[in-house]
Amino acid sequence: MSNRRTGLVLDFGGVLTTPLLPAVLAFEQREGLPQGACLAALYKDEEGVRITSDLERGAVSQTEWNEFAGKMLGVPADNLMGRIFGDLRPEPVIINAAAAARRAGIKVGILSNSVGLAPWDLYDGYDLERLYDVVVISEQHLLRKPDHELFEITLKLMDLPAEECIFVDDTEAYVQAAQQLGLAGVHNQDPRQTVAAVSELLGVDLAAS
Repeated sequence: MSNRRTGLVLDFGGVLTTPLLPAVLAFEQREGLPQGACLAALYKDEEGVRITSDLERGAVSQTEWNEFAGKMLGVPADNLMGRIFGDLRPEPVIINAAAAARRAGIKVGILSNSVGLAPWDLYDGYDLERLYDVVVISEQHLLRKPDHELFEITLKLMDLPAEECIFVDDTEAYVQAAQQLGLAGVHNQDPRQTVAAVSELLGVDLAAS
């Protein structure tokens, strides 16, 4: 059964990059903020959750988000998103595994919730259009994970049924949303474990090359 799977869909931030949380904690330390300030202001506060969701859907710009978040945190708004995630780096274990999957004939797509594309571009330097078969950035479709329609758009662009695809994300709720549609789900918590799990599901050793 595993060798029937011919598609792999990867989240971007926290999957193709190093984990998000250490980058956020480093930003808080640089700015003299208490640990957990960003989480409380932007992911637990009702208005913060709303505007971040709107950003992911493309309903507000990154600049607008920066202004809002700067006021919430009491820090300058200038390039705030870029400052928060400035420590993110490529995750070579999963990037190399994705390349190995494509060499093995697996279609590999990216499905990412946007943080806005300007003035700071999270995806800059990753050459997504060349290295992956399909790239879906949420704001370009006015949707966000875990909206089922966004997964369905991705599957249509991949030209594969859900049952032939694996979805990898560092947010468990998004993995569960994919599983509800019939994709196999892998919750990324450790890159090497993730590659091992995906390799087993595909029937291809992605760590070998």
